Formats: sequence, C-alpha cells, structure tokens
Amino acid sequence: MNRPVRIEVGSGERAYPVWVGSGLLAAEDLIEPLLRGRQLLLVSNETVMPLFGERLDWLRRRREVAIEVLPDGEAHKTLETAARLFAALARLGAQRDAAVLALGGGVVSDVAGFAASVWMRGIDFLVLPTTLLAQVDAAIGGKTAVNLPEGKNLVGSFHPPRAVCCDLDTLRTLPEREYRAGLAEVVKYAAIRDAEFFTWLETSAEALLAREASALAEAVLRSVSHKAEIVTRDERERGERALLNFGHTFGHALEAAGGYRELLHGEAVAIGMRWAARLSERLGLASREHTLRLDRLLGRLGLGLSAPSHSPEVLSAHLRLDKKARSGRLRFILWRGIGEAFLAEGVDVAAVEAVLGEAPGTL
Repeated sequence: MNRPVRIEVGSGERAYPVWVGSGLLAAEDLIEPLLRGRQLLLVSNETVMPLFGERLDWLRRRREVAIEVLPDGEAHKTLETAARLFAALARLGAQRDAAVLALGGGVVSDVAGFAASVWMRGIDFLVLPTTLLAQVDAAIGGKTAVNLPEGKNLVGSFHPPRAVCCDLDTLRTLPEREYRAGLAEVVKYAAIRDAEFFTWLETSAEALLAREASALAEAVLRSVSHKAEIVTRDERERGERALLNFGHTFGHALEAAGGYRELLHGEAVAIGMRWAARLSERLGLASREHTLRLDRLLGRLGLGLSAPSHSPEVLSAHLRLDKKARSGRLRFILWRGIGEAFLAEGVDVAAVEAVLGEAPGTL
C-alpha cells in the first residue's frame, strides 16, 4: 500500500478521518494539521513507547509535549490511571486547545480518550493505534471508558477523535498472541453483516496468519469500512451499532470474572462469539452449520480457545451488569447465521446458563 487510504467516520461537525497505510507515525504532513494548539500530552505504554516513540520525535520540535507512559494491560484501564492522566494534563497546564495523542492499543486509546473527554469538558484527541484490535475496532467510533472491578467499560463517554491513523507497519512487531486476538474483531464484522467477507477470511486465513501485507491491508480496510458505516448511522449505539457487540456480552463477563488478567480482550470475544452462536442455535434461530463454520475459522486463526473455569452463576452476575441490559432483562447480539446478526431482547436466562455450562471447545 503506497498511499494511505482515507475512510470518513461520522457526519457534520463530528466527522473525522481514519487513515490506513504504512509509515503514518512519521507522516508530519498528515498529523501536524490536526493539532490546533501547542500543548500535547502523548500517552503510551511500557511496551509500545520503546518500539515507536522515536518515530514521533518530530512532535517535540513543533509542540510543548508531555509524555505519560502507562503500565501495559487491561488491568490498568482504571479510574486511577485516568487520574494519573489528569495530573499530567494539570502539570502541562493544558488549555482548551490542547490535545491528547494515544499511541498504543485499545487500553491506551480508551483511557486516554476518556481523560481527553472530561478535561475542561473535552479537548482534542488523536489516536495512533498500534495493535490490530485497536486499528479495526477500539480506536474507531468515539467510545472511551475505564473499567471497574464490577464490570468492563462501565465509566465512559462518547468523544470522537480528531483522527485515527492506522500505521500497518506497527503490526509487524505484535506478539503472536496479541495479533491473533485482534483477528477476532475482524471475524466479528464478517459474522454480523458480511457473509462474503467471512468466505474471504476462510480462504485467506493462512495469509493473515503469515501477516502477508496485501491480506492484512484488505482485512483492516474492510473492517474499518464496516465500523465507519455503522458508527456514521448510529454514533451513540441507539440501534444498529449494538451489533458490534456480537460476542462482547459474554466476553466482557469472562474478562471481569478473571480480573482482566486471564484473557486478552480479543480472546474473550472469540469465546463470546462461539457462545453467542451456540445460544442462537439453542434458541432455534440458526443452524449448527453456521456455528461449526465460525468455530472452524476461529480455530484456524489460533482462537480455538476454551473458557477459563468460572461458574455460570458468577458469569451471569457479570452479565446483568452489562451496559446492554435493560430493566434487569438480558440483551444479546445473536444471529440467524453468518452475516445476519440482530439484537435479542429478554433472552431466556435458563438458555444462557445452559450455554455457559458447556465447554466451548467441545462442539
């Protein structure tokens, strides 16, 4: 990919571009016009900053830059970490035209975006996502949040970024486990709305695992395009955007039950998608053939995972705290088959607990 591709998200004053290409971290002509003031807080983590921080040295020649390097991992996406960023903004003397720039994966973009959304009631926020999961999902859409021990993303806000710059070169350094976890979110887009894309993933699984440039670029662009279309129509998740949570209701419960230390987010989503497919099958909504295709694809992508051992009662307690629950009734994204997801209200608790009691690795 020689020239970056621009995909527009949103409309009107809240519209912003997602750029996908190579060498974007050093693209001064792309990033510089997006920064309106002189003050900038660069937020990264202990894994990413040593790898890519030097590529942003040009910012220090042009801006008053403060840097905050966070511990790595979902366990650090907390109110305490957000408070650390507020203190950094205060030391910087950040004014209304300051900006927060997130360099890292979904945890960094979520907590940095949350801090930007509430500092002086909202300042500019830019994302340079360095993981596959962040490039295709977490960095796009304006959702920002931190976790509580009781549940994932329970404290947050909608705060669209000024721009998202997906540098595909950063994906070459991802550890294999992180990379495969990101593929779960790619599968999600195909599963909820694009059967043709699902077939492409089935035929391209080996190329994706080998990180072949053309296959990876295609997967990222198609995923970003799907999310951009959905977010543009439903920014605040009042309807269609909820479909993006396919597998997430189950996955978030698994993450919370494990204290955000047992599974990577994408791994939890992969298990959650398999459970959602099995629940759909149990309720007579979809055939076993679609469940098996999903399971086979996830397995080929290195996501044929079994869930950590948590009782159905523990997981159900976390499910009831999920943001999609309404008036105490469980809501899930289910499907009628590949490419046909929908929001199901008031799902039978007994059916959910029956699925939770099954080993997802045994279909």
